[in-house]
Amino acid sequence: MLSKKIQKGLSAQLNHEFYSAYLYLAMSAYCNHSDFNGAANWLKMQYEEEHMHATKIYNYLVEQGVHISLKEIAKPPKNFGTLLNVFQMSLEHEQMMTARLNDLSDLALKEKDHATYNLLQWFVNEQVEEESSVNEIISKIKLVKGDGYGLLMIDNELHQRATPAPIN
Repeated sequence: MLSKKIQKGLSAQLNHEFYSAYLYLAMSAYCNHSDFNGAANWLKMQYEEEHMHATKIYNYLVEQGVHISLKEIAKPPKNFGTLLNVFQMSLEHEQMMTARLNDLSDLALKEKDHATYNLLQWFVNEQVEEESSVNEIISKIKLVKGDGYGLLMIDNELHQRATPAPIN
């Protein structure tokens, strides 16, 4: 049985994961509208991955017998500026998610909830990959310094991202 603090923390994280998916879908739509179709694809795949993250937490809560009460999802921005701005906002968001997951992991340890701690370690490790991927994209965009041909090449590379594998 999960403590009330853990239930509250995981429920909040569930909402944050759904917001992450919603944010990435908004970013994808913005990039599509801006004719950065490769970036739009990359961000749409990120949306799908974040949705799977939310589902992983949802399933854990269900398995633990928690009565889930879904909260309202905040409206994401609709304008993101340059392609560099899009990915810088993505990085800031991922860093915020990392901090939240670290805090929740600390709470699980404090509550001596090792099952939840183990679940959260999967997410903590996933965040390393998330931040690294976005940092790499930002570095490439900065490298081309706004050059149209360079941005086109990066956009073409981003289009290669495949649908994420299902999460257990």
